[in-house]
Amino acid sequence: MISFWLFIFAMAAFTSGAVHAQESATQQQIDQINGKLQDIVDAQEQQSKRLDTVEQEISSLQDKLNQPGGNNFASADDLKKLAEQVQEIDKKRQDDNEKILAALEKLGKTGGVTTSHRPVVSTSTDNSGPTPTVPQKGYDYTIANGDTVAAIAKAYRAQGVKVTVSQILAANPGLDPKNLIVGKKIFIPDPNAK
Repeated sequence: MISFWLFIFAMAAFTSGAVHAQESATQQQIDQINGKLQDIVDAQEQQSKRLDTVEQEISSLQDKLNQPGGNNFASADDLKKLAEQVQEIDKKRQDDNEKILAALEKLGKTGGVTTSHRPVVSTSTDNSGPTPTVPQKGYDYTIANGDTVAAIAKAYRAQGVKVTVSQILAANPGLDPKNLIVGKKIFIPDPNAK
């Protein structure tokens, strides 16, 4: 009987040791799972902080875009609209060029002088000073605001009348080139006319 009790006691000790070993192994597994779970929770917290930071940056960028002058970038639609506007302006420029060329061509066909520069064959009858001794062919011109004798001569030369400042002054004795009177008629001689 003693051996029986010894046997039961040994069995109890063995069972207790096995249970204790099994409990210890289970506890280790639980601790490992708790450690991994804590790592996951920490990673999730870090990810949540990153998401909050990104959301704040997006919100800040949206605020900047909504502020006047905050959008310094053009979208594809903006560029397309700008290109269309540039094309429209260029078309208007080309139309204006054609109108200018047509007007210049029309001026060329009418002799190329404006109404105040229209050629007239006349004799000079300016009574403001001595008159030339020989009647000349040329043009009557009415002095306009801002005119100079040099500018008048240049304008007539551009129209094919090869007249000089000296010839204009000689044809208009008493004309003061430094004090032209607006509205006064002067005679522009045509050296080419016979």
